[in-house]
Amino acid sequence: MDQYNGSQIVVLEGLEAVRKRPGMYIGSTGSRGLHHLIWEILDNGIDEHLAGYCTTVDVILQKDGGITIKDNGRGVPVDIHPTKKIPTVRVVYTILHAGGKFGSSAYKVSGGLHGVGASVVNALSSKMIVEIKHGGKIYRDEYENGGHPVTKLENGLLPVVGKCNKSDTGTKVTFYPDASIFETTEFKPETIKKKLKEIAYLNKNLIVNFIDETTGITKTYQEEFGIKSFVNYLNRENTVLHEEPIYIEGKSGDIEVEVAFQYTNNYTEQINAYCNRINVVDGGTLVTGFKTALTRVMNLYARELNVLKEKDENLDGKDIRNGLLAIISIKHPDPQFEGQTKTKLGNTDAKSAVEDVFSTEVQLYLDKNIEILKSILDNAMKSYNARKAGDKARNAVLKQISDIDTKSKLASCSSKKPEECEVYIVEGDSAGGTVKTARNRKTQAVLPLRGKILNVEKANLEKILVNNEIKSMIASFGCGIGDDFDITKLRYDKIIILTDADVDGAHISTLLLTFFYRFMPELILEGKIYRGLPPLYLVEYESTQKAKKKKESQYIFNDFELDKFRKIPGNKILNIQRYKGLGEMDANQLWETTLNPETRILARVEISDTVEADEITTTLMSSNVPPRKAFIMEEAKYAKLDI
Repeated sequence: MDQYNGSQIVVLEGLEAVRKRPGMYIGSTGSRGLHHLIWEILDNGIDEHLAGYCTTVDVILQKDGGITIKDNGRGVPVDIHPTKKIPTVRVVYTILHAGGKFGSSAYKVSGGLHGVGASVVNALSSKMIVEIKHGGKIYRDEYENGGHPVTKLENGLLPVVGKCNKSDTGTKVTFYPDASIFETTEFKPETIKKKLKEIAYLNKNLIVNFIDETTGITKTYQEEFGIKSFVNYLNRENTVLHEEPIYIEGKSGDIEVEVAFQYTNNYTEQINAYCNRINVVDGGTLVTGFKTALTRVMNLYARELNVLKEKDENLDGKDIRNGLLAIISIKHPDPQFEGQTKTKLGNTDAKSAVEDVFSTEVQLYLDKNIEILKSILDNAMKSYNARKAGDKARNAVLKQISDIDTKSKLASCSSKKPEECEVYIVEGDSAGGTVKTARNRKTQAVLPLRGKILNVEKANLEKILVNNEIKSMIASFGCGIGDDFDITKLRYDKIIILTDADVDGAHISTLLLTFFYRFMPELILEGKIYRGLPPLYLVEYESTQKAKKKKESQYIFNDFELDKFRKIPGNKILNIQRYKGLGEMDANQLWETTLNPETRILARVEISDTVEADEITTTLMSSNVPPRKAFIMEEAKYAKLDI
């Protein structure tokens, strides 16, 4: 037995932990993680705005590949830190969990609460320059190769590199992402502009400038009407039931509440929730408060206007929210997010604050706008009647689903413990046969799909239930769908989409994700949906640095890894095999690379931004061609041609 002692425990000091495991801090090293660096620095300027000190934020995309974020807030402190004995600026940008947001004196309301943003960006940059305007002076600090300071201090302080007006304050950060860490270091202007537009909506009257020095294009975002304009923007392609969004604002204790909502003729509801302008994807207490208040108020009005008779049951919340698009934004002095990812708000006082403010203010509005109220109630009644009429037909279909003999398709696993079971969704019987042979029969089930499933975008539940592939999935998962959905009955801890790395495989994955997102979103929000990542290459090579040359092989999962492998000194590549599909691997290879929990790579599907998720789904999957074409043309420039 190998000796195991303290000498084998590796301690990563300072920012080295970030460089070693960047995914833990920014999610990925792909394009999304790259742009997350911008949002982390941008958050600091927005927090200054929320504190009442910042009116303008600039984002500058530079010709040399760097990016600059500048604000006119108070400026990061430049004095000597009392315990670290170095300039406070350097503490903020080089030490994890160091910031002004842990106490309540510097920021009454803040989105960045963990104190890791600025230092993480520095850790993942090849170069960072920070300039502070404070007290009529301009201070500068510079870091290289993952946050190592290169600026020499003068009497323990940062050097003064210029002068400015005493009233001119702020922070300017320029950084260059480390190409050895990220799969791409090319920022996408459209991604940045979309985010800046959202920031302007959520921060009324904040001036946000985007300057693209590579093209000379500049764009200014400033929204006088805030989230009300946001709703208009999100509904720009939809048919609305009332022309103007309803806007509600108020304060309960220390919590400021804003709600804007509008009804459309869509089948689904969309509620986007923000706390301190952070998109809380899973909602939480602020959404619960909104739903409770909306349901109660609308049922009161339905009875007052005799839409509901005395003998009638109350309208269900889902009927009232049918076709609703709403944005809830609150400012909370002490938000309690569930987890580092901040996807759900847990404060009970947020629920009561939203409920109180919304109930009071929306009744004042609707009392003066009876026609809008009637259109909302009419829409709710149509949904109610359609649901009642469709229940019988839907129940018949669902009963049929429960009676489906899935044995011909689903290869079940022998274990009946959901927490240890997983199901692979594969395309076609051929791939299904290989996966069935390679799998662990105790814990891994396989469901082959015969053909592509229905594109469910803009489809109602009754329509999608006639699709055989969808019925097979519902029967296999065991947790139902629609009003009958119950995630506690899910038979698998993981649902893994495993398709070929080609256009058809990508399309099937997109269709499946659209179905899950629109009709079983809880599966995504609860972290049950994954994508299997089979290798793209098998590389055979010799190491010239070894005394005895030996032919070796290694699986490579993407082009970024292949480029890194080519640059390893002493590796002589003999052959590169490209896998076009799962069928090109035998059962042993498939187990080793894709099915074995000890060695495989899985990508969990997550929603980090509900607005972006909904927009991309609608753009790619709806029947409206021009927006889809524009999206594809914009994204095509960042794609790699694979011939």
